[in-house]
Amino acid sequence: MSLVTPIAFFIFNRPDLTQTTFEAIARMKPAKLLVVADGARSIEEAEKCRATREVIEQVDWKCEVLTDYSEKNLGCKKRVASGINWVFSKVEEAIILEDDCLASPSFFEYCQTLLERYRNDKRVMHIGGGNFLFNQVKLDSSYYFSRYSFAGYGWATWRRAWQLYDPDMTSWTAFRDSGNLDLLFEDAYERDYWRSILERTWSGDIDTWDFQWFYTCWMNGGLCALPNVNLVANLGFRADATHTHTAYERSYLATIEAGDLGEITHPQFMVRHRLADIYAFETYFGRNNLDRGDERIIKLRQRLVAIKGRLRRAISGKQWLSE
Repeated sequence: MSLVTPIAFFIFNRPDLTQTTFEAIARMKPAKLLVVADGARSIEEAEKCRATREVIEQVDWKCEVLTDYSEKNLGCKKRVASGINWVFSKVEEAIILEDDCLASPSFFEYCQTLLERYRNDKRVMHIGGGNFLFNQVKLDSSYYFSRYSFAGYGWATWRRAWQLYDPDMTSWTAFRDSGNLDLLFEDAYERDYWRSILERTWSGDIDTWDFQWFYTCWMNGGLCALPNVNLVANLGFRADATHTHTAYERSYLATIEAGDLGEITHPQFMVRHRLADIYAFETYFGRNNLDRGDERIIKLRQRLVAIKGRLRRAISGKQWLSE
């Protein structure tokens, strides 16, 4: 395929991972590559940052390369947020990858196709490359609509959506106190989890940028398109990672490989897949919030999700028969 969609590539201090992900990008030969890099935190780290940036010099195809390299360390929250701001000051839409996101060729086609299809549809705000359903939820199309804007597994969006992003969550207290979380989340456990996460993010206790993006999508009623197979492998589960460095995570999420979608088919209706969202929460977010040694609780909650889904379908069928 011809990849006309710009790629935004976020790098820092891991030249080996940057090289691997760069090679996947190079196979697609994008016409435009925007590279964002944070600065070193120490003299010792400066050499790693320099070696990482040198990887970009390997571009040997017809490509416009734009760089936004910080000379000082801004940290995860400021560097990623400011980097995406810079990206969308240059382009209207982009595929976004971090240095540890190894994408399959199918990921790029999927993102480019959906960016074009939903370019002017403000209901869709995020196109994600991650899938955490493990074939436990039946899907009839190549992707489904979700409330979860997974960004750690490669994603894409438009300037029109990103311009709504507020890193400081200035409307959070009004949103929280108006009972909107009760409208968003049917399950009390899921609702309490996100109330805690968003409160800690707003207060500065959690230093990140992506939970603010979740909140931006939620407060604007945005849909997120997620594939029915995982399209991006996260290579970053190791000791030098910022967030993904525990043995637990290495044994679990690090095993998810990047697959292929085949011919892209679109959902018939633009509605959120509630059962898929519940299962994704249990396997990705809720699992992390539980005692990491208690697999029995995790499996029990997953079985309950499946039972609730069967009950909903059975009730819906009875209602239809009685009409």
